[in-house]
Amino acid sequence: MCVESGLVFKSETAFFMSKILFLYMPNHNITRHIEALIFSSSQSISTQEIILALNAVFNEEFIEEQVFESIEQIKEKYSQDDLAIELVFLNNGYQFLTKKDYHETVNQLQLHRSKKKLSQAAMETLAIIAYRQPITKLEIEQIRGVNSDYSVQRLLEKELISIDGKAETPGRPILYRTSTLFMDYFGLNSLNQLPQLKDIVKEENSVGENVEQIN
Repeated sequence: MCVESGLVFKSETAFFMSKILFLYMPNHNITRHIEALIFSSSQSISTQEIILALNAVFNEEFIEEQVFESIEQIKEKYSQDDLAIELVFLNNGYQFLTKKDYHETVNQLQLHRSKKKLSQAAMETLAIIAYRQPITKLEIEQIRGVNSDYSVQRLLEKELISIDGKAETPGRPILYRTSTLFMDYFGLNSLNQLPQLKDIVKEENSVGENVEQIN
């Protein structure tokens, strides 16, 4: 009986030690694979998504501790001053972003591209949805004062907004809200990080006055 207990103990110990070795050995060089996954993802990638990808490739059961350890190594690697990007936790996942020192430079490019990709009408519609979500198309049109079919469709196509069920009102109109891609694009962890309306209303009014003068 004691011999059997000893065998069981040794077996459990060997299993435990194999897990420890597997956790700390540089097998598969999983850190580089995780780095590649994060780099190739257009959106924030969660630890669960990383684990699923690794399990499928190596046919082994990876655990969160392994992923977290590799992520810490990647963070340390990109914390060096001579690199312009860093690994950040954003929107319940990980993503490579440019460091703060380069935000203004990158922002100029993003502004240039956003003007080409989204019309003023689409930007207005997106802003209304961001601050009033969930919201119906009729409510958007009541605020803008114009038909918003095209703008809503464009935002759906670009995956900046998503459908959030239907309103409990006559006709059950569709509700819209901002998407995960919207959070990633504007670098937000929470909608609470959106600028307060009181902070931007003055600027919006001045823009409106300028437009009226030009017209």
